[in-house]
Amino acid sequence: MFENFKTFDITTQSSPHVSIHGIQSGTGPPLLLLHGFPQTHHIWHLIAPHLTSTYTVIALDLRGYGASSKPSGVENYAKSVMARDIITVMSTLGHSAFYICAHDRGARVAHKLLVDYPSAVKKAILLDICPTLAMYGKTDLEFAKMYWHWFFLIQKEPLPETMISNDPRKFAELFMKGRSGGFKEFEEEAWGEYVKVLEDRDAVHAMCEDYRASSTEDLEESKRDLEMGRKIKCPIRVLWGKHGVIEKCFDAVEEWKAVAEEGVEVSGTSVNSGHYIPEQAPKVVLENIKQFFVE
Repeated sequence: MFENFKTFDITTQSSPHVSIHGIQSGTGPPLLLLHGFPQTHHIWHLIAPHLTSTYTVIALDLRGYGASSKPSGVENYAKSVMARDIITVMSTLGHSAFYICAHDRGARVAHKLLVDYPSAVKKAILLDICPTLAMYGKTDLEFAKMYWHWFFLIQKEPLPETMISNDPRKFAELFMKGRSGGFKEFEEEAWGEYVKVLEDRDAVHAMCEDYRASSTEDLEESKRDLEMGRKIKCPIRVLWGKHGVIEKCFDAVEEWKAVAEEGVEVSGTSVNSGHYIPEQAPKVVLENIKQFFVE
């Protein structure tokens, strides 16, 4: 799926040490791609190969996902910790500043990255999310019905882990294909990677810890950031699925303006897609990357 890409594994200096797996190819300004739940860097297989003539493309497996380390403990999945992984990887690869396009959980890591390391990101494209604090804070019945997994995955260990691991393939089919909105199914090789992750009990536990962190550590971090006036400083663009929860329950552009400094460019639009924009509307993502990420 990623012909001409080289793989790498970079160990962070955080405690506990974790190894972050990724792929890289191309020449030009660095562009980082981050995936969401319960996926891996394979979500970019329809996008990354088409960018290597213009950008140095790097795609990672977040800690807890894919071939990256899976430490236990909610504190190890605070988005501040996961953002620090990104800085370690990118600096090790020789990039002090870069563009970022991130989906779902990866976009939540990207949000914290923009706040904690404002000089590291030139511009960001965030796919199908609003800020975590806003989404939890404005939860209503419609949101809870559509995003039931947020409240399932944060339950005390080992409830969600046991239920998912009882039949991981069936969970993947019911959950992921159920969120596809009737759009294109996942390609076979990518789908196999996502199922393989869910068949790994350590990965399932790690992903639950990621969500538990978002309902605890991340909310506290976000509240402190806003109290201290720490907001996004770089231009961002938000794309969301026209047939998903962001379109139905939130004003995405206004929510992102609320966490960006005054005068910072915040643009966005809905996409004729379900939740999985990189695989359901790759041409739109490519067009936005090439138009928005210019030197």
